[in-house]
Amino acid sequence: MTDLKNLLIGGFLVLPLVAEAEWGLNLPKGVTPISREVYDLHMIVLWICVAIGVVVFGAMFYAMFAYRKSKGVQAEGWHENSLVEAVWTIIPLLILVGIAIPATYTLIKMEDVSNSEMTVKVTGYQWMWKYDYVDSDLSFYSKLSDDSNLARRKGSGVDPNTVDNYLLDVDYRLVVPTDTKIRFLITAADVIHAWWVPALGWKRDAIPGFINESWAFIEVPGVYRGQCTELCGKDHGFMPIVVEALAPKDYEKWVVQKRQEAGLPVVSETVPEIRTVASEANQ
Repeated sequence: MTDLKNLLIGGFLVLPLVAEAEWGLNLPKGVTPISREVYDLHMIVLWICVAIGVVVFGAMFYAMFAYRKSKGVQAEGWHENSLVEAVWTIIPLLILVGIAIPATYTLIKMEDVSNSEMTVKVTGYQWMWKYDYVDSDLSFYSKLSDDSNLARRKGSGVDPNTVDNYLLDVDYRLVVPTDTKIRFLITAADVIHAWWVPALGWKRDAIPGFINESWAFIEVPGVYRGQCTELCGKDHGFMPIVVEALAPKDYEKWVVQKRQEAGLPVVSETVPEIRTVASEANQ
């Protein structure tokens, strides 16, 4: 019995040293103006809550210590105090209004898709995503990468620890340009899904027969990963999202390449932004 007890204690002590899970204890700042506003609002509200907690619990613990029964203290007999009730009603009201004003301002900005420079339609399926580049006539499905899909299967013989970005990689990434206001139209073809990339600062439900709108202005090139965040069936945990943001010139070259692979005309009235790059590619 003693040996078992020592083994369990040793296991609990060693476990934190070998655990490989990411400890994301806060919101990411993200790579869009909206994501940073959301992060700033979160931190403001967090510190307000911390200050309130310090005051409330500080007063409570002080009262418990200074006026404890063992010191012979007797409770007062009063039942109400109009001034105290007014204070603890007005102060929380002012705090809530102070939080609501900037939060409402940010929510309004999040819904403003006007002046978008390109549009991407996102459709959720069981269990993958379809991306339609409305302005470029490009369309493709994006699903869990083959190596992750193999490693997740029981008896595959593949160690998930050997797979890069296990369960967070796809076969075809959503490629978008930086420094561009991108409008997202999000819907679903079967059940409710949710499209979420933390670095963008928002999440949108994908609902059959309904289109949700949002937008992103990515300022930093890179690869940003997300997941479906609405329980949508048995493979809900296996439909990741990968967004690759490229500099505008690199994105235009990618569009030219994808149109050529799809047999679409490279120079088109519907794709005026890639004419220069297309001309260079044809020379």
